[in-house]
Amino acid sequence: MKQKTLGLIHTSATLVPMFQQLCQQQLPGVQVFNIVDDSLIKDVIKRGELTALTARRVVDYVGSAEAAGADYIMVTCSSIGAAVEAAAALTSVPVLRVDQPMADLAVQTGSRIGVIATLPTTLAPTSDLVKRRAAKAGKEIELTSRLCEGAFEALMSGDTAKHDTMVADALRELQQEVDVILLAQASMARVVDNLAEKDKGVPILASPPEAVKHLATVLT
Repeated sequence: MKQKTLGLIHTSATLVPMFQQLCQQQLPGVQVFNIVDDSLIKDVIKRGELTALTARRVVDYVGSAEAAGADYIMVTCSSIGAAVEAAAALTSVPVLRVDQPMADLAVQTGSRIGVIATLPTTLAPTSDLVKRRAAKAGKEIELTSRLCEGAFEALMSGDTAKHDTMVADALRELQQEVDVILLAQASMARVVDNLAEKDKGVPILASPPEAVKHLATVLT
């Protein structure tokens, strides 16, 4: 049986080790390669939206991953989700948004769903995805979004402690209002690992582990 190959496309090099670890744990025997271009997310942040030019570059990277032999492709940045869906329609192998498995699980888990982001450019795409996945599942939901302003800038300047504190505070506050919380960015996932059990009053879902769990069901 031919060894399966997974192509990962990132907009931040900081995500590579996290996904490498998850893939080693949950995708034994699957060959993984990474494509990284942080100018994609920088362009989205600078312009405040996903432009047609940036979307076309995402489509090109997905095509490159297919040409490199990927049997399955995942893009690990939620801010460019719309481009990922466009690329999927042009690609002959499956292409996954990193946040789709998390969104599906959230819809299954509760009807009052909270979304937390540190970037406004991620908050809207993830919230939109949750609404669409809920509609597809035929479920009515109430969505509450929360932006941790300044947290992403702190992370990019190297102040991880400030970023983590801001996200943790927002999580504690939001869980009073919802049944389940989604972290809109993969970069927020480690905050949950360091959160005290008493601060996990509702399920808190991060996209990387849920995405790799999903990949395990289709690749292994």
